[in-house]
Amino acid sequence: MPGGRPSKSSKRTEFGQRLHNARLAKGLSQSQVAQALGVTQPSYADWERSAVSLKPEYLPKLSQALGVSVDHLLGIEQRRGSKANGPTGKLRRLFEEANNLPRYQQQRVIAIVEDMLVAQRAKTGA
Repeated sequence: MPGGRPSKSSKRTEFGQRLHNARLAKGLSQSQVAQALGVTQPSYADWERSAVSLKPEYLPKLSQALGVSVDHLLGIEQRRGSKANGPTGKLRRLFEEANNLPRYQQQRVIAIVEDMLVAQRAKTGA
């Protein structure tokens, strides 16, 4: 189950937010990522939630485990103005906000969107 409760501490760092988003997009738990990297779950959780010094050798491992580029993890693609995959504009902002909701509310959003997509596919015959 990809999850855990949202952090009650201060806001995530930009790097931590990219890690968090990539992990959720891949459908992995913190424990699964930590196991793939050979670190403890609390250590990985710190990477997502706090400003930490990360050993450089973990970047390619994180990239592989999360299915994103090292540039993406470092935020380089965004600075270059590369267009990210996924929804744009208002829809993207809404999904990014929904990402901060508690897990049970995220599941409700997912169910609604999936139902709408199934209905649309049935309507168009796709």
